[in-house]
Amino acid sequence: MFRCIMKLEFHKIFVLFSCFSLFSYCATFAQQVQLTLGPDEIGENQVWTITVTVKNEQLKSYDNFPDIDGFKKRGTSSQSSTNIINGQVSSSQSISMTYMPLKQGLITVPAFNMTVNGVKLSSAGKKVRVGAPVQRQNSNDPFSKFFGRDPREEFFGNNNTEFIDVKDDAFFAITTSKDQVYIGEGFTTTIAFYVSDNNQASLQFYELSKQLTEIIKKIKPTTCWEENFNIETIEPEAVEIGGKTYSQYKLYQAVFYPLNDQPVTFPSIGLEMIKYKVAKNPSFFGNNKKEDYKTFFSKAKTVKVKQLPPHPLKDVVAVGDYRLDEKINTRETTTGQSVAYSFNIYGEGNIAGIEKPKINKNDTVDVYDPNVSQNISRDRGRVTGTKSFNYYLIPKEPGALALKDYFKWVYFNPTLSKYDTLKSTLVLQVNGESLKDATIEANDLGDFYDKANDADNTLVKLGGIQTMQYVIFGLMGLLVVASFYLHFRKSSS
Repeated sequence: MFRCIMKLEFHKIFVLFSCFSLFSYCATFAQQVQLTLGPDEIGENQVWTITVTVKNEQLKSYDNFPDIDGFKKRGTSSQSSTNIINGQVSSSQSISMTYMPLKQGLITVPAFNMTVNGVKLSSAGKKVRVGAPVQRQNSNDPFSKFFGRDPREEFFGNNNTEFIDVKDDAFFAITTSKDQVYIGEGFTTTIAFYVSDNNQASLQFYELSKQLTEIIKKIKPTTCWEENFNIETIEPEAVEIGGKTYSQYKLYQAVFYPLNDQPVTFPSIGLEMIKYKVAKNPSFFGNNKKEDYKTFFSKAKTVKVKQLPPHPLKDVVAVGDYRLDEKINTRETTTGQSVAYSFNIYGEGNIAGIEKPKINKNDTVDVYDPNVSQNISRDRGRVTGTKSFNYYLIPKEPGALALKDYFKWVYFNPTLSKYDTLKSTLVLQVNGESLKDATIEANDLGDFYDKANDADNTLVKLGGIQTMQYVIFGLMGLLVVASFYLHFRKSSS
């Protein structure tokens, strides 16, 4: 029995030991992320760097490198290495931001944080002393003249690597779905970056959220109602322009509804992108790309706005393509009974700006103010939806009640360039007795003198009358004093 227990315990210990060993092995080669700052002293003609290094993992994401007063960013460079020691493979990948000093003196690198591959790194900063320019020395390395070039440069590169610019096939643009609209008619505006399938240059977005905030401030018209599509993720979408295929990266999209006939103008705006230069003589392990910047500018765009045709309601009607969907909880009722009726307007246009129908009220039916609800959909460059007006009706006269006599809604259709009216098609059958006279009787308070005859004419002492007397006597006293004062002043003069 003891031997069985010992055997079982041995198996447990072996499993635990194996798991621990496996965990230790994985931990040894798990992702390691570090942040390295440049030296404490440099010459005015030298550069200073901040380097992010990831070991045993690819460098997938990293924050923007900090801006430093006294230094100017000159771009990034990357480097990777792979080592095989005793059959075990380890890798390292790093990216460095190069800073050029603007003057001699003591430069303070403030504390900063960076998130790399999801890991938050912190640096306490440091002081960097920039001295006089450093004189470059000629190398006495015997390999430096071997066939006119150091053979190690073929593999590892050198600090004097020449980088060249690769011509890009990309552009930045503001586009609109229409060049001319009526007042109140919507048009879709899209801000996007386009990259051709034939593009050879390496491009990357730079501080996009910050740039977009400023761009939208510049282009958003003050004379329009905006329905924003609120783009959250930027993903490429294949589009064809002039027979060429491009990847479209939508940065902003909205539908604008002009409130007056002023032209809507979008100015030319710039989008700064990271554009990498490539090494003229690429090496095997060295830095073959250098980060640079390029600003792409859009063309200015203007959308003309025209007045609606003459109509008594042209200043208040909605503009769009709409339909009517109406619902009623019963087709037959009795006078005095409440009926629920919904007048639902749906279609494409400025749903939020739709006003309630104008109701023709009379003594035949009571119509109470509606409860209003709306549902707006922004998809594929269009704004569609429904606005619902939910009424309660109380018929007071028997007979056929045609709701078209009470519920009408006028709008302007920009596609057909004409006004149209949505009318109810429902007829409510009302049974029972007329309630018109009953309503009048309920509201009649009777003859005034009949009421007076029934009233109690007993005098009642009002609460607080004594206080009121004191106030009146006080005011009268003040008037008497003022009169005497004016009289004597006049006599003395």
